[in-house]
Amino acid sequence: MNTMAITAADVNKLRQITGAGMMDCKQALTEANGDFDVAVDVLRKKGQKVAAKRADRDATEGLVIAKTNADGTRGVLVCVNCETDFVAKNADFAAMADRLATIALEKNLDSVEALRSAAYDSNGLTIAEKLIEQTGVIGEKIDVSACGEVSAAFVYAYNHPGNKVASIVGLSKAGFEEAAKNTAMQIAAMAPIAVNKESVPQSVVDKEIEIGKELAIQEGKPAEMAEKIAMGRLTKFFKESTLLAQEYIKDNKLNVEQYLKSQDKDLTVTGFKRHSLTI
Repeated sequence: MNTMAITAADVNKLRQITGAGMMDCKQALTEANGDFDVAVDVLRKKGQKVAAKRADRDATEGLVIAKTNADGTRGVLVCVNCETDFVAKNADFAAMADRLATIALEKNLDSVEALRSAAYDSNGLTIAEKLIEQTGVIGEKIDVSACGEVSAAFVYAYNHPGNKVASIVGLSKAGFEEAAKNTAMQIAAMAPIAVNKESVPQSVVDKEIEIGKELAIQEGKPAEMAEKIAMGRLTKFFKESTLLAQEYIKDNKLNVEQYLKSQDKDLTVTGFKRHSLTI
């Protein structure tokens, strides 16, 4: 079999397609005898080997991207991870993260598993395969750790500068963009675990009561009072950890529910998502 001559133009074309380094592209094309599809597979296989070697590494840096559709009725939040802040600040990495968020928005995806299984491009490359490919290209573990969706009468997406934390919030009525923005910023800053106490999982409530009882007993309180003390602490927990009960960060004389009611008596939060690289 004759070996096809690999030109600089071929190498550059493969670089444009894959983002891989010049020497990696040249070696892949040589191994593939000039066949671009085979060369891309060669690079992916290299990525798979690198990904396997780095599977135990922590990908704690990255970008959190939140965005909404054109009419503001649906929003998504996606986190794409890497190992170093240097890579997170790379324009190509940022473009890929933004594309993943766009795909999640267009396809109504609401889980990491669904996002990883979705097509990345028209050639049939899945996002999971793209992540493996980029692990090989970049030399760092690249992964997705969050994918959430909110649908409501009006959804606002807040991206904190630097894209280390983002939030999306759904309101019961449209036409209150400033209130939605303020609420989304509240979520980003204060990290509530639920909209209100009714939506806190029972397992979390039970755990808080158990912790409250143990603390009361450790403090020397009588066992028969422990439950009452624990319930008092649970009330404080709801106030600090559920969105509508939290003090409104722009006016601590109000909680978030009161702030929203000051804008419209029927205005409330129907759902939210938040993700942070650090909290």
